Amino acid sequence: MPESFRTVDGRGEAHFTVRGSEFVGHVDRADTVEAAEAFVEAVREEYDDATHNVPAYRVPAGEASPDRLNEVMIREYQSDDGEPTGSSGKPALNVLQQREIRNVVAVVTRYYGGTNLGVGGLARAYSRAVKEAVDDAGVAEVRPRHRFTVTVDYDDSGTVRGLLEGADCEFDAAYEAEVSFDVSVPVTDSDDLRDRIQSATSGRARVE
Repeated sequence: MPESFRTVDGRGEAHFTVRGSEFVGHVDRADTVEAAEAFVEAVREEYDDATHNVPAYRVPAGEASPDRLNEVMIREYQSDDGEPTGSSGKPALNVLQQREIRNVVAVVTRYYGGTNLGVGGLARAYSRAVKEAVDDAGVAEVRPRHRFTVTVDYDDSGTVRGLLEGADCEFDAAYEAEVSFDVSVPVTDSDDLRDRIQSATSGRARVE
């Protein structure tokens, strides 16, 4: 079965100065290459007066169904954005790899302060910016989820609702001619919950 994965718990930032150069680290969750590229572009537009905006991301290379999130290829990308080769993009990406987080995008903004930091100094600063931005955002464990719909007559709706309320899931109910429950449940619990619903309703529930 698919396992959980680690990603950032939203947006994070970090600000510090090294020998006159100002660094601003930005991270956010991104579930697609398009979302990652859009975040990079948004930071570049916001900080268009900066000397460099160095991007790095680890995101799924293609679409994956909710129960196969761990089987999709992860695309890794980084750029030095005009800094010396290997001094910035790679150290930024290395932090994401070492923290074992994915579905994440980072951009480090630098305003040059007049003093050259050297490749080693730059690598330390770009790594620090990503580390501190990730720490600011926090890291979350994400469990792949299944989504399905359960449709029953009113006579069975109380039974199904009780099962869902006692399960590790989220659901919305719609009471119309029949009762429909839109369910989101961790993939590892999905089959068991479906079986329990069918058993409790003697197979009358339609699970789609």
